[in-house]
Amino acid sequence: QVQLVESGGGLVQAGGSLRLSCAASGRTFSRQAMGWFRQAPGKEREFIAAVSWSGGSIYATDSMKGRFTISRDNAKNTVYLQMDSLKPEDTANYFCAAGPRFHIYSDWGQGTKITVSS
Repeated sequence: QVQLVESGGGLVQAGGSLRLSCAASGRTFSRQAMGWFRQAPGKEREFIAAVSWSGGSIYATDSMKGRFTISRDNAKNTVYLQMDSLKPEDTANYFCAAGPRFHIYSDWGQGTKITVSS
């Protein structure tokens, strides 16, 4: 099992930027694919982006490409989500997840909340 703790959320004005971090412990982090998701109130969970264990492959939702960037630092057991040009509709709880490969996630963090004001 991998334990995941997200941080970096908060209140930001539209057009601003935030960088989320997800610190991992437990099962070997460097062998896990990592993903970011979000869930807005009253909506289903939405996939944002994922990165392979090596960092060499990235898969991202087309609608968020250019604004959101995923990266990882295996030496720090951490995956990041850089979010730029934030919009009020980006308001949500953001979660990271770990798994053996893309789209197969077995461990989830508790989430960090982001509120984007207009």
